[in-house]
Amino acid sequence: MPGASHQNALKLNEVQRLAWLRLIRSENVGPATFRDLLNHFGSAETALDALPGLSRRGGKTTIRICPLQDAEAELDAHHRAGARLVALGEPDYPPHLRHIDGPPPLLSVAGGTELCRPLSVAVVGARNASLAGQKLARQISSELSEEGYLVVSGLARGIDAAAHKASLQGGTTAVFAGGINVLYPPENRDLAQEIVSRDSNLITEMPFSWKPRGRDFPRRNRLISGMALGVVVIEAAKGSGSLHTARFALEQNREIFAVPGSPLDPRSEGANGLIRQGAMLIRNSRDVLEALAGRNEPDLPFEEPGPDDSGSFVGAPELPGATERDRLILALGPTPVAIDELIQFTGLSPRSVHIVLLELELAGRLERHGGQKVTLLY
Repeated sequence: MPGASHQNALKLNEVQRLAWLRLIRSENVGPATFRDLLNHFGSAETALDALPGLSRRGGKTTIRICPLQDAEAELDAHHRAGARLVALGEPDYPPHLRHIDGPPPLLSVAGGTELCRPLSVAVVGARNASLAGQKLARQISSELSEEGYLVVSGLARGIDAAAHKASLQGGTTAVFAGGINVLYPPENRDLAQEIVSRDSNLITEMPFSWKPRGRDFPRRNRLISGMALGVVVIEAAKGSGSLHTARFALEQNREIFAVPGSPLDPRSEGANGLIRQGAMLIRNSRDVLEALAGRNEPDLPFEEPGPDDSGSFVGAPELPGATERDRLILALGPTPVAIDELIQFTGLSPRSVHIVLLELELAGRLERHGGQKVTLLY
């Protein structure tokens, strides 16, 4: 990949990949929990062995651990469908996505190696886009593509489809809310097949054959913004998914670009609102290129698990005692609180705090929020 080094890149073997898949598919294990488990226990295999004990101490007597045969079946289904599972830290994992809060440990990927391109821009907008909006999306996407940018979008109708079609020649990535084999909307099946045939990509973090639900689309939008240096919004109604993508972009310190529209058109209300809130008003691709000139963050090496802030090495964690656990639980509540504040307030070591939070989360009693904040559910 141009401009990046894979000298220290991770490469999982088949046994490790199955263990990673089992861990992320186990009950109450999300991306942030997965990373904490890996950092505490050194490997997915060791973390899987630790799950029942952690869950019991958190207050849940049983926890569903993904069986080996289920992981093997999912891996085999990917192979038969011409797709693959790419792990966080491997060479073709999207470079910018690696540095968001809680990146997906595994991505289902169909297509070539365009994912690892460091120059990337997301283009999103209304499904019921106007002819003018779609024309502008094609123009901006085509010109960004000609300048070497990977164009990322969500394969939806309207602006998304226009952006993908215009950037097929230079490279595009479509992010799914369902499984890699579940195309939505179905009428874009031919477009999805053309994306793969052009050595571009389809990606998702959801399990194989997963049927998308409404709550899955914000997760998809988070990946769209996380893969890009900036997000271009063209025609977005108030409360639309495109505005969710822009909100994630703000949390991820990405640039937000918006095309202004008529105040009389409801499809322009969201983009106009973004401009009022400080998003960069753009007229064409040149405005985007000027704003991103020189922006090309390096593909940093994956951080191998090692000693945490308390100085204890992974693989042999010291479990906090009952008194320490009670002290931390008392400090939690329904109001989000930063983990660093919990460490300071309780006086416990970072390692003890993270272990107890893992126990509570695996028991289904903890919810994570942006900005490294957590709440106690019950």
